[in-house]
Amino acid sequence: MGTYNYKIFKCFNLKFTVSEPGPPEDVKYVFYKFASGSDHMSADQLGQFLLMHQGESDLTSSDSTQIVEKILQLRNQNEEIEATEPPSSIQGISLDDFFHFLLLDDFNAPIKSQVHHDMNAPLSHYFIYTGHNSYLTGNQLSSDCSDVPIIKALLDGVRVIELDLWPNSTRDDVIVVHGRTLTSPVELIQCLKSIKEYAFVKSHYPVIITLEDHLPTDLQAKVAQMVTQIFGDALYYPEIDGMAEFPSPESLKDRILISTKPPKEYLESECSSPTGLMDEPETDGKWRDERDEVEDLNASEEKSLQQCAPEYGRLITIHAGKPKGQAKDYLSVIGDVRRLSMCEQMLQKTCASHGAEIIRFTQKNILRVYPKGTRVSSSNYRPHIGWSYGAQMVAFNMQGYGRSLWFMQGMFRANGGCGYVKKPDCLLLRGPHGEVFHPTRTLPVKTTLKVKVYLGTGWSSDFSQTHFDSFSPPDFYTKVCIVGVDNDKVKKKTKVIDDDWFPVWDEGFEFPLTVPELALLRIEVREYDRHESDDFGGQTCLPVPELRPGFRSVPLYDKKGSQLKSVRLFMHFKFVSN
Repeated sequence: MGTYNYKIFKCFNLKFTVSEPGPPEDVKYVFYKFASGSDHMSADQLGQFLLMHQGESDLTSSDSTQIVEKILQLRNQNEEIEATEPPSSIQGISLDDFFHFLLLDDFNAPIKSQVHHDMNAPLSHYFIYTGHNSYLTGNQLSSDCSDVPIIKALLDGVRVIELDLWPNSTRDDVIVVHGRTLTSPVELIQCLKSIKEYAFVKSHYPVIITLEDHLPTDLQAKVAQMVTQIFGDALYYPEIDGMAEFPSPESLKDRILISTKPPKEYLESECSSPTGLMDEPETDGKWRDERDEVEDLNASEEKSLQQCAPEYGRLITIHAGKPKGQAKDYLSVIGDVRRLSMCEQMLQKTCASHGAEIIRFTQKNILRVYPKGTRVSSSNYRPHIGWSYGAQMVAFNMQGYGRSLWFMQGMFRANGGCGYVKKPDCLLLRGPHGEVFHPTRTLPVKTTLKVKVYLGTGWSSDFSQTHFDSFSPPDFYTKVCIVGVDNDKVKKKTKVIDDDWFPVWDEGFEFPLTVPELALLRIEVREYDRHESDDFGGQTCLPVPELRPGFRSVPLYDKKGSQLKSVRLFMHFKFVSN
């Protein structure tokens, strides 16, 4: 049975949701079509439906028989019928059984739940789920530093954790803190121990720790000792300096990598007051003027590397730096691979003037993008500008909020939620004369995504009767949007269904897509309010390349990205090639 054995028995641990709407007309049509006009669908007929309409090509006849038996068994349990013998699958399932089966989102989920991308390419060929200031519990100025948000990020599938390293007040140990702010510190050793414990709970693909280093050489040596002792054999670092190509995620399973700039000469003034509000710009560009966001990637790095603790320097797998000088110089792809960091504003400016060079750079090297310094509330920026130019590490405040974070969560639901998403070929290939993809160029429509929103259910279970309206049932509508390259962006919405906890919209939409590989389908349910702002009723973002065709049960999430227990939409997806 392969992967379906797990899926079948997992999904049938759920109970059918009792909801008022019956099967939509489209479901009735498909049921009778595959049941050859009969009132019951056999296991073989269900198998044909799953193969031909749902695209479940790996399903066997044995799988179909077990599904039918489980459906009948669960129906009997729900109806409190005592069966002396296991239910027979000979008669098959009814229309209502069929519809309830389609509402099981563990089996009929909108995207695949397994890793299915090629994981043997270099790290630079993947978008990587990346955190910014991963230790902060809240805002950038006064929140606590803790290992708790690091643990949460890892359990959510984040693969890049950022730590800012400073000496403690007595300069004999290392703390993690957002330097020269009012944030309270946490000990580095606690963060490292938590990373070790939770690194591979959600995903076995590599965790990369990006370090912002403000340490003297003796504390660098102490960090090296901590890292090697805590991570042990899980720590990966190259035996020789420099790499012509990054290793693959597959080859680095269950390994932890360190990425940082080759350490600068220790300046006592830089390390003297990590917890006071700063007067001068911070090294990671979080507070500095954009004109100062430059560091030498050549001679000064070689000089500074000589002044770092050698046992610390040898642990750096991915060497990092910031742009300096002309774009043609810092985007050069000659030499060993490396990581380049720039803030969101610099990325926008560089993309406008040197977009092709950025894409060529990211085909071999890694580009990390981080939020501008004015985002003190831990808000985030639109991630697609980075992804559209091949940036692998689009760093986000995971403790933040808003639609941008929904986009990030949606992108990394792809590939089984493992934290690594293979970049599309358009960002990896070059033409015969070195030409590369450009996201602002007008391209022909490649495919049209047809989306139908049938109905929604679950709000009466997850929300109080007066949550949306004190005196009547809610008035729900659904927004359906495409987020991606500029030429593909579009927003649509259904009609409002008045006074109904179980809204039935039965509306379809078409989305012509020129670059479907970079598109997200954003879905949001809101409750219409005539006198105040509309209430939030759930959301999800789904990577368009991952969408499974056919009838799908789509679970919705709250504003922070946690899945709502019962709320889901019943939808249909279909791709039409152009």
